[in-house]
Amino acid sequence: MTRIVLVHGIAQEVKGPGTLLADWYPALSDGLALAAGMRVARDDVSMAFYGDLFRPAGHRGLGAPELDASDVKDGLERELLLQWWEFASEWDTRVAGPAAQARLRTPHLVQRALDALSHSSFFAGLSERMMIASVRQVRRYFTEPDVRTGVQDRIARCVTRETEVIVAHSLGTVAAYETLHALPDCPDLTLVTLGSPLAVRNLIFERLMPRPVNGHARWPAPVKRWTNIADAGDVVALAKELAPSFGDRIRDLLVYNGTKAHDVRPYLTARETGQAIAEALRSGAK
Repeated sequence: MTRIVLVHGIAQEVKGPGTLLADWYPALSDGLALAAGMRVARDDVSMAFYGDLFRPAGHRGLGAPELDASDVKDGLERELLLQWWEFASEWDTRVAGPAAQARLRTPHLVQRALDALSHSSFFAGLSERMMIASVRQVRRYFTEPDVRTGVQDRIARCVTRETEVIVAHSLGTVAAYETLHALPDCPDLTLVTLGSPLAVRNLIFERLMPRPVNGHARWPAPVKRWTNIADAGDVVALAKELAPSFGDRIRDLLVYNGTKAHDVRPYLTARETGQAIAEALRSGAK
């Protein structure tokens, strides 16, 4: 019986549902224990895995295909990188902002963004190729119908009448939100979103399905409670509060994740996350 469905975010293409669940489950358990002294069996938790849909085909070279600034497409990929850069520069003194003087050999705006982000604490240790691959996955989700449908189908398969709470992270919050609109037979669910980009205007929000109307998104019918949790320094969750765009029934909370602001594990160990999940499980047990 799956009481909790977990939905991952970008850059998980070489993993699998078991691998990710082994990584997420201890942090989930810690959050529940800290917040409510509660324990959930591993068999009650499932991972809605879709990472393989973004896995590149094999090629003759060694390692992953190389990507550089010239591979960043105009539109969503470029603008998302630039927004991450602008936000990171406001939070990290080591990151020169877009208005700063361009350094020698970095004449192009995208290259300047990648260079600046590589010095931020948020993207520390992440290669230029991985940053480009991350924005590419976001773009592919919104522009390739087969990918979008495939991701949502993976999530829908995991949600049953026994499911009480969906915990989604990063791009997974977008996919979970859209999927829930197509699941009217699963009432009274709790949705917990972590590090969500759902309310990022001009890049994410306006591309949602169903389309927002007059700046307001539709509420997913199966959702009874919705808690949105963000770290103030999370570059991906550029808009920390969802309530202004999705309705005042949402409870928006801020947490502190240390230097890894977008990492799902500190999100899951946070007392606020554990409390939101515990409330859902107690409600379902009544």
